[in-house]
Amino acid sequence: MGRIYVNLNVMMAKRGMPAGTLAERIGITPANLSILKNNKAKAIRFSTLEALCRELDCQPAELLEYRPGDAGRTEDGEA
Repeated sequence: MGRIYVNLNVMMAKRGMPAGTLAERIGITPANLSILKNNKAKAIRFSTLEALCRELDCQPAELLEYRPGDAGRTEDGEA
């Protein structure tokens, strides 16, 4: 079973966008932005995805990545 990853840290770094500023601009709490950044979210609203794309000047595919067979693994690849 695969998994969807949110590559928010990468895009924020490319754009030089601090987390607090981004959270304020898209209208979510810093805690909820952290959940997205740390790949702990179980879902994302299209309105949030749209706001992220607007503020980071990117496409959804630049933020979301599907990795087949990664279920149960950490970001560093450990099970």
